[in-house]
Amino acid sequence: MGEFDRQVRSLLAGGEIGAATTLVLREYGPELLGFLSGVLPDADADEVFSELSERLWRSLSGFEGRCSVRTWAYVLARHELGRFRRGMRRDANRRVPISEFKDILANARTETRSTMATQNQRRLTALRDALPIDERTILILRIDRNLTWDEIALAFAESPEAVSEGDRKREAARLRKRFQLVKRRLVAQAREAVTS
Repeated sequence: MGEFDRQVRSLLAGGEIGAATTLVLREYGPELLGFLSGVLPDADADEVFSELSERLWRSLSGFEGRCSVRTWAYVLARHELGRFRRGMRRDANRRVPISEFKDILANARTETRSTMATQNQRRLTALRDALPIDERTILILRIDRNLTWDEIALAFAESPEAVSEGDRKREAARLRKRFQLVKRRLVAQAREAVTS
């Protein structure tokens, strides 16, 4: 367990859920928003990021430490992305006020938007946007976020706590193979675009 995870767990153990959530959003907010922006248009990514921030706040006290906080945040992000894609919206009475996180959210948006503005990024984004969402997700988690295959397998799991080590290893191998196929296809498309 890394120092960051120890800090989060210490805050949680002390009942300081707001402080723990703030810490997680400051550390991983820009990264998570960047992930969502790679999969969704910006306006939708902002909406899902807001929902993710609320879910993080409500559920962080239930974090059991079976994976890193970063991996767990990606699990939540994938689940929010799935809810958004299925059109599920939570009703207003279940919303958590996140006014104390406004500066964190604004910082995450600003930091993320400025890092995605290069021409090469736009070309990569255009190629990546043509992929199905699951393939885009694999690319972003592996290349942009540098998650391990085990972490990615957990992020794709419906219930990471219930995944056995054997199932996780099989899913990691399956996702790695799918990644290699997607990568080959993208390289061929990029070469074709350059020569056209």
